[in-house]
Amino acid sequence: MSIPISSQGPSVTRRDLLRRSASAAALAALGSTAPSLSRVASAQSPKRGGTLTLRLWDPPHWDPYLIIAFKTQIPYSFTHSRLIKHKAGPAIAPGTFPFEGDLAESWSQPDDTTYLFKLRRGVRFHPKPPVNGRELTAEDVVYSMERFRTVTGNPQAYMLAALDKVEALDRYTVKFTVKEPYAWFLDMLANPMTLAIVARECVEKFDDLKKPEAVVGTGPWMLDSYRPNVGYTLVRNPNYFLAGLPYIDRIEVFVDEDNGSRIAAFLGGKYDLGWEFPGSINRTDWVQIKEQLKRRRPGLQTVEYPTNVAIKVIMRTDRAPYSDVRVRRAMSHALNRQGLIEAVLEGGGVTNGAVPAALKEWALPVDQLGEGSRYYKFDPVEARRLLAEAGYPRGFSTVMDFHNFGSTVLVDAMQLVIKDFKDVGIEVKLNQKEYGAFISSTAVGNYEGIYFGPATPFLDPDSYLYTIYYPGHPRNIARINDPALTEMLVRQRRFSDPARRRAVIHDIQRLIAGQQYLLEAYSAVLIFAWDNALKNYGPNLGYDYGGRLLSAWLDR
Repeated sequence: MSIPISSQGPSVTRRDLLRRSASAAALAALGSTAPSLSRVASAQSPKRGGTLTLRLWDPPHWDPYLIIAFKTQIPYSFTHSRLIKHKAGPAIAPGTFPFEGDLAESWSQPDDTTYLFKLRRGVRFHPKPPVNGRELTAEDVVYSMERFRTVTGNPQAYMLAALDKVEALDRYTVKFTVKEPYAWFLDMLANPMTLAIVARECVEKFDDLKKPEAVVGTGPWMLDSYRPNVGYTLVRNPNYFLAGLPYIDRIEVFVDEDNGSRIAAFLGGKYDLGWEFPGSINRTDWVQIKEQLKRRRPGLQTVEYPTNVAIKVIMRTDRAPYSDVRVRRAMSHALNRQGLIEAVLEGGGVTNGAVPAALKEWALPVDQLGEGSRYYKFDPVEARRLLAEAGYPRGFSTVMDFHNFGSTVLVDAMQLVIKDFKDVGIEVKLNQKEYGAFISSTAVGNYEGIYFGPATPFLDPDSYLYTIYYPGHPRNIARINDPALTEMLVRQRRFSDPARRRAVIHDIQRLIAGQQYLLEAYSAVLIFAWDNALKNYGPNLGYDYGGRLLSAWLDR
């Protein structure tokens, strides 16, 4: 069934990846087929119009303040604005996230705990009920921030935990006061996961923002219709506050959870971006279809870059046996990380410390993690010795929560991880969950033993460290409590000087590597792909599809 949103006022089969390993020659050949990304904006004149087609995901519901699901947060990047955002386009290198104004035309920091934002004048909400195109003001920012941090059920309210108060000084000026110096505050405001500015009228009419009719923002596109489990349509906002933007008139989004169907659709030219997050193609699928793509989509643009989606094994460190560091180190030795990368990623992957390699300005390579580097070595003999020393000479049994996120690669990896653990005496019972159940339980810390899968792809190191390791934090689903680590997590937030902050963050990564509180498995090296007709587009990490397409246009 299609739900209109009022605007009133041939199948391809993957081969069996588990039987294969990549060779250096195959990787070299793959690299030679992927053209490098130009770092200069296209000199071609922009063109207005056209329809862009994407494969994305069906939102569990439409309220980004009440869920941590990327399936909801990605569409909000098209329909809503934030105070500040990350720059996008061909000139921005993947893995970097410089700021620019979104609703804010300027901002300043008078002291360590105060931020002032001057809003653009004349910004209007979409011409849809119940807001009907009224002007956005400072009161809307205050309302959104207060709802975000106080509404019952927001799993990401912690993002504004440092905020003491937010005030509208006048119609176009907003003042934020934080409780103590917090060097990552602007990163939180720019984060495309949440903190979209919403309209009070929508919440008051619908009680929350879960219904598609409540999706009324100030963003470059408007939600026109929603077809549950099928897709949705976005149309250009004629009153967008940046004159002339966006160039693309219409975006058609399709939901397709069958990998063979997605591949066939992409080969046929249906999708303008790669069908996997965030606009990429799995390397295993790429190797399978690259020769067909040369013939059928010869102008396809590609670039490679490591993803910030880190695949991990997370465990309850507040319970035996995982409270024993020897058990955690044994489990780390049991993981054949390179074998995983070769088997499921055709060799195109990296092993991370606590901060993914994609955030190269902050991440330490594994070989620079000090004494903790040793625990990344695949060593089943040492794993069994450590288990015996910890009192588990015959191993133990556990339950692994798992959701596949529609990824056959993740399913393959899960099977290999279970085998690696079994080989050292750890018997794993798989507990597969559908997405809604997973997001509302495992992802917020309600699981029995361990969890295997992707962690949230944050865009700053603080979110990978403080968020995941600080005691009592709602995203600390491993229940980690290490006083020395806690002190360092707080200290790095107080340094405005990036060099001083980086030094502490490096020390944090070394401490974590020694303790193996989480088992870092791998991150893929993505193959971003986009149609040659899409101009002035630059791929990057994260949920901000709308931001990356804002200034792009179609030439076909």
